[in-house]
Amino acid sequence: MTTCRLCGSASLVGVVDLGATPPCERFLGAEQLDEPETTYPLHLRVCTDCWLAQIPALITPQDTFTEYAYYSSYSTSWVEHARRFVADAAERLRPRFVVEVASNDGYLLRHVVERDIRCLGIEPSVNVGQAARDNGVPTLTAFLGPETGAAVRAEHGPADLVVANNVYAHIPDVIGFTKGLRALLDDRGWVSIEVQHLLTLMELNQYDTIYHEHFQYYTVASAERALASGGLALVDVELLPTHGGSIRLWARPAELGAEPGPRVAEVLAAEKAAGLHELSGYAQFAERVARVRRELLTFLLDAAAQGRTVVGYGAPGKGNTLLNHCGIRPDLLRYTVDRNPYKHGRFTPGARIPVLPPEQIAADRPDYVLVLPWNLREELTAQLSYVREWGGRLVFPIPSLEIV
Repeated sequence: MTTCRLCGSASLVGVVDLGATPPCERFLGAEQLDEPETTYPLHLRVCTDCWLAQIPALITPQDTFTEYAYYSSYSTSWVEHARRFVADAAERLRPRFVVEVASNDGYLLRHVVERDIRCLGIEPSVNVGQAARDNGVPTLTAFLGPETGAAVRAEHGPADLVVANNVYAHIPDVIGFTKGLRALLDDRGWVSIEVQHLLTLMELNQYDTIYHEHFQYYTVASAERALASGGLALVDVELLPTHGGSIRLWARPAELGAEPGPRVAEVLAAEKAAGLHELSGYAQFAERVARVRRELLTFLLDAAAQGRTVVGYGAPGKGNTLLNHCGIRPDLLRYTVDRNPYKHGRFTPGARIPVLPPEQIAADRPDYVLVLPWNLREELTAQLSYVREWGGRLVFPIPSLEIV
């Protein structure tokens, strides 16, 4: 990477280098275990002109999302989060037509369908898009760009509300994608984008959310510039607890001339106070990342030396960054489990940890369960409460090691 993908500047400075790992969603079948895996550097840099944090686009969205292993509906708390959003947006905005980009398996739009509001999902992954259609959610299989946005608008009309949750980090052509959002939108419409907040990523050592499918990492300052590149103006922001700390960006067509609300200024001030609008805020992140790795490896090595069994819960993309950066293999983490049947019988990329159904934990009664989707702590602590029956304990690796 020699220039910033948003502003074109050559002023890129390294923040943390996580080595080389395979793409985090390329789970392996048993027949692939004797085959080599391609790894790619995972080096986060920040542009000192526009402050967009980014990694090189070494893989393409087509590599990852044509067939995708993640189904949003397997997270109960995420589905409830989407239901609340739809209820609020329907009441406040009264949309007649809603489009969601990266609509996955219809986890959000199913609530729109229930309200008899016309909607359309745009989802590039064939398998999860089909799951949405099977559940009655109209879904187009496509990647969004200016041409796709214009074609959807021509066929279906402009959208009063365009939703883009957990996708704004996943596209290397951030300008083209933003222009696609604007092409979909009515001239007086609203765009809602949810994306992880770089502020909490840095403050809470959430480095495992850095992976090849996430091409950039946003502050509100850099997100405001990204939106402007496609003809959208940021008018409001909400701080959310999802994914360890996210921002919900509300934007409208730039030509409306709407001014940012007071919450935008508040979050920008918090980012500035944390040093994220200058290099000082990034200087110590690599050492904090190294400390997380040392803590986790010390725990796993001590558990192995004492003859204690450790298994994992969840097989999220972030977990694969953590496993590979720490060099964890099945001798230290016997297996992990996941609610998604698509992953059962497969192996995590790089680390090659077996992925089994959740029932395996109760059958084996391990001493420790390492929770890889730590962002779902409240939900998973309740789901895994049965581990206490045999004296088992849960382990959360981030922001620092905690055994509960």
